[in-house]
Amino acid sequence: MSFSKKVVSQVREEFDRKLSQKKSEQQARISEAELRVPELISVNAELGKTGIKIFKASFGDPSTLSERIKAVKDENLALQEKRASLLAKAGFGADYLEMKYDCSLCNDTGKLKNGTICSCYRNALIKAQIEMSGFSRVIEKCSFDNFDLNYYPDKEKMAEALEYLREYASSFSLSSDSVLLVGGTGLGKTHLSASVARELISKGHFVICESAENIFSNYNKERFAQDESDLICDKYLECELLIIDDLGAEAVTQYSVSCLYNLINTRINEGKPTILSTNLSSNDIRKIYNDRITSRLFGEFVIIVFTGNDIRKLKK
Repeated sequence: MSFSKKVVSQVREEFDRKLSQKKSEQQARISEAELRVPELISVNAELGKTGIKIFKASFGDPSTLSERIKAVKDENLALQEKRASLLAKAGFGADYLEMKYDCSLCNDTGKLKNGTICSCYRNALIKAQIEMSGFSRVIEKCSFDNFDLNYYPDKEKMAEALEYLREYASSFSLSSDSVLLVGGTGLGKTHLSASVARELISKGHFVICESAENIFSNYNKERFAQDESDLICDKYLECELLIIDDLGAEAVTQYSVSCLYNLINTRINEGKPTILSTNLSSNDIRKIYNDRITSRLFGEFVIIVFTGNDIRKLKK
């Protein structure tokens, strides 16, 4: 897995906090029950010594080891039955003093007994990574399967685009091509780039998917950051795949153009792929951005052209 360090740290803290909270809740139930049924204090104390008793029983004559272990287990079982009876008489459920886990597979630790991560932990990582991507709502509703080719006059051409990006997500690696999605408004560029993000994140890849406007706004904020805690743009260079949506919709300034060049050029030099989508034509791109950027876009990126009519209008 390659989830971002920030996401892994965030989820680990959430699981540790949840487990700590559940232990506190369990202790509160134990205190409540022992207050109402004082006899439980001695029973719980004896049950708490079970591990020590088994350890002590492991020493001595090997020929009688199984008998000694069985005696400890029988005593433990009798104590559990006594505790259940005391709880029942006081109106408590038999499992009132037990830990209340959300996941019975890993007991909310995030790890299974064999050392692998639990499905609940992986799902939490995926959810956190999607939220961090910046396009959480879009990613959650977009997939390759719900991309409808029936809205396109040239179904064959768009089917090729769909298949290319589906295969791109399926076989993704750091050696994957960078891709430039070009076409008018509402032709599905965001849908397909979000579908790529959705699939890769589900596999544990570190993907950032944000609008150009948001990205360069963040660079501008970081420009005036007071300390390192305000630095928020490292993720754009660190992620395995950066998806920049709607290039050209941002406020184009000398600084934003400089940031864009640095972003694209650095990722190319480091062998990290980028997906860019834009409503601009190739001529508009050349007019708005400098030669250093356009030479990278048209020389280093695979270009996919989207054609047709605004699907959002057609759906209405």
